[in-house]
Amino acid sequence: MELFIIFLSAAIVNNFVLSLFLGICPFLGVSNKTSSAVSMGMAVTFVMVLTSIVSWILFFVILVPYKIEFLQIPSFILVIASLVQFVEMVIKKVSQPLYRALGIFLPLITTNCAILGLALLLSMREYSLIQSVIFGLGAGVGFTMALFIMAGIREELELTDVPKPFRGVPITLITAGLLALAFMGFAGMI
Repeated sequence: MELFIIFLSAAIVNNFVLSLFLGICPFLGVSNKTSSAVSMGMAVTFVMVLTSIVSWILFFVILVPYKIEFLQIPSFILVIASLVQFVEMVIKKVSQPLYRALGIFLPLITTNCAILGLALLLSMREYSLIQSVIFGLGAGVGFTMALFIMAGIREELELTDVPKPFRGVPITLITAGLLALAFMGFAGMI
C-alpha cells in the first residue's frame, strides 16, 4: 500500500509539472500533438526510472558512506546527462521518425529540471531503492499524463474559434494555468 501511495503522490497529487512546476519547458514545447507528447513522456519516464536507480545507488552507496554528499548535484547532473545520451542513441537506432519528431527536445531532457528535482527529492526523502523506483515511475507517468492532457487540449484549441489576441501562446499559458489549478485541487486545502 505504501508503494501505491508513493506512486499516486508522484503522479497526481505532487505532479512534477502541474503542482511542483518542474519541467515546464518540454511541457509547453512538446505538447502540440498527442503523439509527440506521449513519445516524449515515455522517454522522460524511462530516464526518470533509470535516474532514480542510479542516483540512489550513487548517493547512498558512494556519497553518504564517504561523507561527500556535497557532490550530489554535480554527480546527479553527470548521471542524468549520461542517461539522456544513452536514451537518445537508443531512440535514434530504434525509431528514426520518433527521433526526428522529438528533435531538439530530446537532448533538452538533460536540462529538464524535473529529472534533477527527482534525484534531489529522492536523496532528501531517503527512500529505499524500491521506493525510489516507484517514485521515479510515478513522476514519469505524471509527467506523461500532463503532456498528454495539454496536447489533447491544444489539438482541440486549434479547431475552435479563439479570439485573435488569445491565439497561440496566450491561450496555451491560460490553459496550463487552469490545468495547474485543477491538479492543485488533488492536494486539498492545507
